[in-house]
Amino acid sequence: MRAVVGLGNPGVAYAPTRHNAGFWVLERVLGSGSWRVRRYPWGEVARQGEALLLRPLTFVNRSGEAVASLCALHGIGPEELLVVLDDADLPSGELRLRPRGGAGGHRGMASIIATLGTEDIPRLRIGIGRPSTGGPLPGHVLEAPTGEEVERLTQAADRAALLAQVFLEAGLKDSLDRYAQGV
Repeated sequence: MRAVVGLGNPGVAYAPTRHNAGFWVLERVLGSGSWRVRRYPWGEVARQGEALLLRPLTFVNRSGEAVASLCALHGIGPEELLVVLDDADLPSGELRLRPRGGAGGHRGMASIIATLGTEDIPRLRIGIGRPSTGGPLPGHVLEAPTGEEVERLTQAADRAALLAQVFLEAGLKDSLDRYAQGV
């Protein structure tokens, strides 16, 4: 069993924001099959065979709580997860898939690492860039993308959804191979 965890904040006010890039990817994967969705206090879990999707309802900074609950409920280890998240240190629309690593300043990933007690967690980062005006990063991640950025992020979410599907069907190695081929 494998799971893709998309990070984001629950609620319609946050839906279009850059911080919800992980949720955007889950929406695309959900649209490509017949998933059964079950809601828990900590998150929404969709299941199709041995594949799981998790949309935490704990807000980004407390994502570790939802991930730990999913892992306990389904007996999943960190290596069977793929966390999809936004990354302000990557240019808008760029993807980066890694089998492990630190939080890179992302509080949601830091929460997951702290809760699971390991950095050996595969992650797929979607670049959202930094504010062009030099403004504060929290405001940037909680705003909707504008102009050309919308198209770049839409294409990135489409490519990320493909990689997530490969991960669910064939595992991390195949996802890394597809990523290396430029998706």
